[in-house]
Amino acid sequence: MSLSKLVRERIRSQILDGRLKPGMRLVEDRLSAELGVSRVPVREALRSLSAEGLVRLEPHRGATVVEITPGIVAELVEVRALLEGQNARLAARRHDPEIVTQLRETLGHGNAAADSGTTEELARLNAEFHERLGEASRNSVLLEVMRGLRERTSLAFAINGRTRAREDWKEHAGILEAVIAGDEELAALLAMRHVHNAAAAFARNHGAANDEAA
Repeated sequence: MSLSKLVRERIRSQILDGRLKPGMRLVEDRLSAELGVSRVPVREALRSLSAEGLVRLEPHRGATVVEITPGIVAELVEVRALLEGQNARLAARRHDPEIVTQLRETLGHGNAAADSGTTEELARLNAEFHERLGEASRNSVLLEVMRGLRERTSLAFAINGRTRAREDWKEHAGILEAVIAGDEELAALLAMRHVHNAAAAFARNHGAANDEAA
């Protein structure tokens, strides 16, 4: 992997786990010093993340972590919910034993983190569960499309923090049970419902945050 790709992955992980928050400026000199690299791979990484929709580049202002508005979230959820349903349906149909075992392992860690883990750990495990569920579909095109959607919606859903942790992992467990049972329709329904539930929680928490700021 090239240096710019390694830098991109480091910055991406910091965005997705909440260390770099929406609206935060991404200063090349500061990132270069923190990551121990020159400005060139940092600049290339930021351009790549901009193309993915995680970073915003503006003339004379530089790079910032994107801020996801409720309107954008609604549009993302419309697409993601449908594709998550298809992804779960395929996972139930193809029932890969190795990936199912990995999903069980992630589910166990996630349930433990819901009780005592940090928000960063919850974000990492949530991403891991959905990534493995994507792999279980055994559809590389769907996996690639879903990865970008999940990353963008996760920036918004991060506002839910620990408030939905137990519900998230309970819903994950239900999806996995349906996948293991080979129940395609139930797996699809639960996966779609999971996305809509997270979106509803985002809307409530976003509204509460605005009320506090007013």
